[in-house]
Amino acid sequence: MPPLTEQHGWLTSPVVVCAPMRLIALPQLAVEVSGAGGFGFIGAGNNLDKLDGWLREAANLVNDHSILRMQYEATGILPIGFGYFNWAPSEDLEKAVAAVRKWKPAAVWQFGAHNNEDYANWAEKIRQASDGRTKVWIQIGSVADAVDVARLAKPVDVLVVQGTDAGGHGLDSGAGIISLLPEVADALHNAGMADIKLIGAGGIMDGRGTAAALMLGADGVCLGTRFLASEEAAIAEGYRKEVVRATDGGANTARTKVYDKLRGTTLWPEKYNARGVLNKSFYDDKSGMTFEENQRLHDEAMKQGDSGWGVDGRITTYAGTGVGLVKSVMKAEDIVKEVQRDAMSRLRLAAKQQ
Repeated sequence: MPPLTEQHGWLTSPVVVCAPMRLIALPQLAVEVSGAGGFGFIGAGNNLDKLDGWLREAANLVNDHSILRMQYEATGILPIGFGYFNWAPSEDLEKAVAAVRKWKPAAVWQFGAHNNEDYANWAEKIRQASDGRTKVWIQIGSVADAVDVARLAKPVDVLVVQGTDAGGHGLDSGAGIISLLPEVADALHNAGMADIKLIGAGGIMDGRGTAAALMLGADGVCLGTRFLASEEAAIAEGYRKEVVRATDGGANTARTKVYDKLRGTTLWPEKYNARGVLNKSFYDDKSGMTFEENQRLHDEAMKQGDSGWGVDGRITTYAGTGVGLVKSVMKAEDIVKEVQRDAMSRLRLAAKQQ
């Protein structure tokens, strides 16, 4: 299978992907990332009623980027992707298929299925809706799932290999990508499926992490937490400031279900939880506060606006262990280009040291 940069003419190397963060990665962020040479995704999650409108907005924004506009006019493929949660009701997932048929996005990212057969079923629907032109991306978090999904959803185009350092939702147990990614690559090779492209995800914040992931066998990298601090992210200012403030993510974030329970987002399959920055909601849950009282205090904090975030706040700040490497708010374009430049510099330096 050709490199991702040959499959998608606007991409530059190394490939930097913005995670389809639900209701945060919306058209402006997705298009700005693609316009910078990365791969932008809209985070539809389970909000598929809004997907058609978001893709229409993205198609209009593409006109502001000459390279994207030329790609779109020449191919009819919208130079962004979108991601959704497979646990959403099937009638909602049909809206994703209809959106693919209408807009022909470059890729669709599936995540959060109750079982791997669901990925295969919807992957086939996506391929049929686009005559095979929309690429199928599926996020996994274990070696076993990588091989199983690759066989069931064959031909899957890309597997997003998410390590446990990732912010937001993922498997409740797993490994970081330093061991997970090469083992997935080896397992796929041994199963005769080495042509599947791999995107490393989880804890990657800059060129150093990108260079490391490429050396581990990735064909590109996915950043989520870093793009929370982009100007284009659809995010409350209190959330954004907390991402910039937080440090020592290994100690000050945790994987937990408490934030989902407080937010009412409890439809995730049992094997999933989410990583977020520790706050009073987390600590009070650990100290034995009743859920009802914690819920009451959380709901009060939701009315406080930006002051509801922070260590002494109660509103959820989903972020990965690399959050301490976020130093400032930047334009998405500058994040993509900085990560690419730094990664190439690190790789050249490593080559000289041999």
